[in-house]
Amino acid sequence: MVRKMIECGMRVSNEMKIYVGDVEVDYLAVSRAVGVDRRVVKQTAEQIRKSPYLYSIFSKTKPLGTSLVDLVSLLGYTAIVVEADPKSPGVMAEVAEILSRHGMVVRQAVAEDPEMVPDAKMTLVVEGQLTGQAMEELNGLKVVSSIKILK
Repeated sequence: MVRKMIECGMRVSNEMKIYVGDVEVDYLAVSRAVGVDRRVVKQTAEQIRKSPYLYSIFSKTKPLGTSLVDLVSLLGYTAIVVEADPKSPGVMAEVAEILSRHGMVVRQAVAEDPEMVPDAKMTLVVEGQLTGQAMEELNGLKVVSSIKILK
């Protein structure tokens, strides 16, 4: 239940209502998405509201916004999926530095949380198409185990 709340950016209000952004989502809809009885959703909201620590977190969560990954072909962008050790420092910096040197503008960057997603990846959406030289340099990074291009 909590995993789904984090994934969707759901928050709990003072009145124990669940919201995604400013849209109220009823317990039944959440229960269907999670595969639990709606009473479990209500109980979870109540427990979050009663715990100062949990409420301090779940009263402030927000959705990240629309992913551009599925829209890259329509927008003329390219998505670069980077597999690397998600706990290794500097992965995003090294990839972004190469893209920058090749004049590529990053429109969106999403790095999955390794605590929430097994095999966490980083996805960058860039304007235009990736050059062969940039791809070679990305593949040459020691911190990167694989690169996948989505068009």
